[in-house]
Amino acid sequence: MSKSIRRRSLLGAAVAAPMVSRAGWAQATYPNKQIRMVVPFAAAGTTDLLGRIVAQYLTEVWGQQVIVDNKTGAGGNVGAELVAKAPADGYTLLLGTVGTAVTNQYLYKNMPYDSVKSFAPVALVGEVANVLAVHPSFPAKSVKEFVEYCKTQGPNKVSYGSPAVGGTGHLAMEYLSELAGMRLEHVVYRGSSLVMKDLLAGHILTTMDNLPPYLQHIQSGALRALGVSSSKRWFSAPDVPTIAESGYPGFDAAPWWYVAAPAGTPADIVKKLSDEITKGIRSEAVIKKIREAGAAELPGDAEALTKHMVAENAKWKKVIEAAKLEPQ
Repeated sequence: MSKSIRRRSLLGAAVAAPMVSRAGWAQATYPNKQIRMVVPFAAAGTTDLLGRIVAQYLTEVWGQQVIVDNKTGAGGNVGAELVAKAPADGYTLLLGTVGTAVTNQYLYKNMPYDSVKSFAPVALVGEVANVLAVHPSFPAKSVKEFVEYCKTQGPNKVSYGSPAVGGTGHLAMEYLSELAGMRLEHVVYRGSSLVMKDLLAGHILTTMDNLPPYLQHIQSGALRALGVSSSKRWFSAPDVPTIAESGYPGFDAAPWWYVAAPAGTPADIVKKLSDEITKGIRSEAVIKKIREAGAAELPGDAEALTKHMVAENAKWKKVIEAAKLEPQ
């Protein structure tokens, strides 16, 4: 080998070695300071509770504090934008929802981030069932009877309450309505507590909303649950059939949560986060905490989250278009 060729080979090796070592170094030293977990909704809600569960788990296993930072507004867009524009170093994470990942892009005119391009998917965390619940005076005791009654009454003659336009309860009912060929009148409330108050009083007779707040009233008989929106029966209400098994196979409208990092975050850091969070979501201790928060574990690594987002996007885009919901 000539001296010039040998010199080029040695030079190439010298350049490549630091590149390899830096890639390994990033994962080996991460995290070496505090991590911020942005939760785009208010404290004490399910999103906040799940964010704190993930943050506590990572704090315990890594020995670096993971703090929860609640940044509310615009259906989660305020917090998601903050993460999208944060340094891509793994020290700012998003505990996102199906809204920030999928549906908000169809419901808001001026999105401050791209639901796909602005983030690096990390891991799935959990899901919750919506429940189709009625006042005891409502003349239906099953999803089938509910659909038959609504169709018999005619378009927009039966009303239902939900906490928000474009919220998971609203979209789940629109999804069912599309499949069943019925049309209901949507009554919008400012929060689930107000929906539940009017439902218990009989001022409205039906709702589609997140199950946990309604569970005690269903168990007491003050309300009647006709079906849950999850793909399988819910752990805390095993006697309530799924909408899927009530005549609508494949129906799945369970709100879900995930962790993401800013786009451009080093792949090895994303993998380290993904592996650790997925491991945690599968652990008995974390599952117990998630279920105490009213949700169910939904473990899945970055690849599984990406596939889930693609499937959910196709579903909800179709539902929103069919419902003729215009971006606000």
